[in-house]
Amino acid sequence: MTQNNTRRGILLMVLFTVIMAIMDALSRHLASEYNVLMVVMIRYWFLLLLVVGLAASKAGGIRRVARTQQPKLQIFRGFILAAEICVMVLAFTLLGLVQSHAVFVSYPLLIAALSGPLLGEAVGWRRWSAIAFGFLGVIVILQPGSGVFQLSALVPLLAALMFALYGLLTRYVSREDSSETSFFYMGVVGFVVLTPLGLWQWQPMIAADWGWMAALAVAGALGHWVLIKCYEAAEASAVQPFAYLQLPVAAIFGLAIFGETLAVNVAIGAAIVVGAGLFTLWRERLQR
Repeated sequence: MTQNNTRRGILLMVLFTVIMAIMDALSRHLASEYNVLMVVMIRYWFLLLLVVGLAASKAGGIRRVARTQQPKLQIFRGFILAAEICVMVLAFTLLGLVQSHAVFVSYPLLIAALSGPLLGEAVGWRRWSAIAFGFLGVIVILQPGSGVFQLSALVPLLAALMFALYGLLTRYVSREDSSETSFFYMGVVGFVVLTPLGLWQWQPMIAADWGWMAALAVAGALGHWVLIKCYEAAEASAVQPFAYLQLPVAAIFGLAIFGETLAVNVAIGAAIVVGAGLFTLWRERLQR
């Protein structure tokens, strides 16, 4: 589909950030009551239905969509994303939505920093300066060396690093594989990896929480579908800056529903990180 409807793409990206923030709030609630691996596993069960259904609806069916020249990279990419989701949900239970997202929002800076050595992309001094400035914001959030620093604050940073690696691998495999193929392997690999781990950690769930779990699964599948439609409607460089809206939306849920607090250093650091990230996206768009 021709990518020429920027307004539609932006609206879909905004909708995607709201859906993802809702999903994060549901994940935070469920993972605080049940094992993280079990929660993410059930989410992947529903995602598998989506990716298999979409693949079957394409010309040539599942056999064509699953065909790839780089199976090891596709499998590793799917594994990294599944692990990242588990780490990020764990961060929600340890730190809450506000601080977790404030740190995780640094992942575009990590992608920019690693795109040179891993993908051979040119990174000029302006983007390196923005990357350094952005990680100054991360330091402001984490406050290393202070009496309030906790090792658990590094968990969302690990998730950001893993998601950045996933993003870079997605760029790399897209040189030969279609987005349909990458989406298929993302769902299938996560399902295969997490099912035995999640079943091992199975816990009985009350009826009310099964309702929240169903909502989480629907939100996850809907979010991925909206994102696909977003990138069909507009170029990624035009809509990506609006992905940062997930931070304030998730923060609203954290403050209003879970009674979290917004520390001054977290607000200042997040503003620095977002500003640096928007600058790197702007520079990337200029170069293109």
